Amino acid sequence: MGDVVLRAIAAGEVVLRNEATRAAWTVRLPAFELAVHPVTRDLYRSVVGGAPGKEPVTDVSWRDALRFCNRLSAEAGLTPCYVIGDDPDALDVARDVAADGYRLPSEAEWEYGCRAATTGERYGDLDAIAWHRGNSGGAAREVATRQPNAWGLHDTIGNVWEWCWDLFDPAVYGPYRVFRGGGWQDTARGCRASARRRSHPSLRIDDLGFRLARGPGPGLSRACAG
Repeated sequence: MGDVVLRAIAAGEVVLRNEATRAAWTVRLPAFELAVHPVTRDLYRSVVGGAPGKEPVTDVSWRDALRFCNRLSAEAGLTPCYVIGDDPDALDVARDVAADGYRLPSEAEWEYGCRAATTGERYGDLDAIAWHRGNSGGAAREVATRQPNAWGLHDTIGNVWEWCWDLFDPAVYGPYRVFRGGGWQDTARGCRASARRRSHPSLRIDDLGFRLARGPGPGLSRACAG
């Protein structure tokens, strides 16, 4: 099994924004841990199989990501976080908030970690910190080859979008899940700390992966909690 390197992220708060509705809300976060880069093909292959590589794993659904978290947790001697049912919309997924295993970050945790106490569109010069449409060569690139943010996190901007735990807006989009960060084929507008996208949890596509988290998280016990 490949190594998982996590950074300790201190408690704090972050303001999230929905650009479509212009709504904003503040989320207070307990301390948690966040991986320094997205899950790589090598790590994913060591647990569930697939093609090797130091690029972020892609073409994984939201439920695939949760299954990986559970299997990696079990292999590491940790308690898996998720109970995963067979509902096609994944609304029967439950999270054990007392479990110490690996999980997806909430989108508040993701943005808080990405910003690393900055307030601008991104934490540095786009070409320096991110693989994007202008410099990626049309494919995902090896992780941790762009400059990290002040908290030592790589690739939160660009390279691949990253699944988060949250529903996007259940009243409007039903079971659609949030993903964050921009990808290798996105322009500057998609590669911002506040950029939010969504899709059905069954989506698999070549610019969408995920990053691991551990810790108490936001206290949601069910995926349908909003």
